[in-house]
Amino acid sequence: MIQTPIYAISDIHGDLIKLIEVQDRITADAAKHGVSDYTVIHIGDLVDRREDSKGVIEHLMAGVTAGKPWVVLKGNHDRMMHWFMEDPDRPDSHLKPGYSWLYHRIGGRETLESYGVTYPDDMDKHDIHKLALPAIPPTHLEFIRNLPTYVETEKYIFVHAGIRPNVAMADQTEDDLVWIRGPFFEHTESFGKLVIHGHTIVDQVTDYGNRINIDTGAAYGGAISVVFVDDTGVVELDADGARVAIIKAEDVASS
Repeated sequence: MIQTPIYAISDIHGDLIKLIEVQDRITADAAKHGVSDYTVIHIGDLVDRREDSKGVIEHLMAGVTAGKPWVVLKGNHDRMMHWFMEDPDRPDSHLKPGYSWLYHRIGGRETLESYGVTYPDDMDKHDIHKLALPAIPPTHLEFIRNLPTYVETEKYIFVHAGIRPNVAMADQTEDDLVWIRGPFFEHTESFGKLVIHGHTIVDQVTDYGNRINIDTGAAYGGAISVVFVDDTGVVELDADGARVAIIKAEDVASS
């Protein structure tokens, strides 16, 4: 079980420039506050929608290989990429009818373009798959396939999408950990531990009492956010590197 202190980074979606900026912000914060032996958890959704998914994967793989204190979790977009590359016909029941990883709102096309794969709009997905296979290094797909789906500490659970209420962590399904929304959001009682997650965009990092959502919309040009977590609580590191309190959900509702 990983111990605090922990820095958690929100959904990345192929924005390498912003990812490196928040990682530098973490390094500066740790030096300023004398934080040592910390872990950096990337909450998932490494790929899709922004321009450099390939660069994000390469950067994270290189850091992990070099022994940086990084943990990378699997998000639903990461899994969609892996599933398409494994079998372009594999269905994902969480997608709307007619949607696939290549659907324009999902972002697979931008990810493939970061690998140099371009194609006309009317190309069949099987032909796109044939173009993509030699372009994406197998090591990238293996990295994504083997990503863990959550991290648990004595007080916290870090996960991409959320967890199913009243189900032990050992019995949670990957589908829920990378996709869940409704039942997770509707649960207002404690999950036993505070859950820190992304997956669903909010205007700012928001505390709902039993969970904190840190996904602030990097998929569409918004910020990649980062929070600092220790046994005393959770604070956000703002764009200037200052530690700031996280807004509570009731304050969002009343603003």
